[in-house]
Amino acid sequence: MNNLNSVILEGNLVRDPEANLTPKGTPVCKFSLASNRFYKSEGIRQSEVSYFDVEVWSKVAEACEKHLSKGRGVRVVGRLKQDRWTDDQGDSHYKVKVVGEHVEFKPQYTASSGPGETDDEISDQIPEDAEESMEEVLI
Repeated sequence: MNNLNSVILEGNLVRDPEANLTPKGTPVCKFSLASNRFYKSEGIRQSEVSYFDVEVWSKVAEACEKHLSKGRGVRVVGRLKQDRWTDDQGDSHYKVKVVGEHVEFKPQYTASSGPGETDDEISDQIPEDAEESMEEVLI
């Protein structure tokens, strides 16, 4: 039986996603996510930002490449994966990333619009059935 390894993150893309194909032709898309946390310390509102590297595969990767760009808000459901390697000097290195299994795209807004008022220009670029097709892709 597998141990529990599950993560849910919500934030905004730090830069445009990078999409590639593996040697066998499987799509893979990588992006970095900034997630904000707000809290109070001694009555003063504080904030901290955490950055996460996310990797998605196959149809999810294709959808992310097509619809994501810098600043876009997303919710990612997935698992943590630790990469380990040894460099030329024999030093061991470790890096933890998120392997996304489900990605939800948050609505986009312009500087002049607010929540509930999506940018029509951007909305026109995404098919009306995008949520339904995304649900099929991401399950």
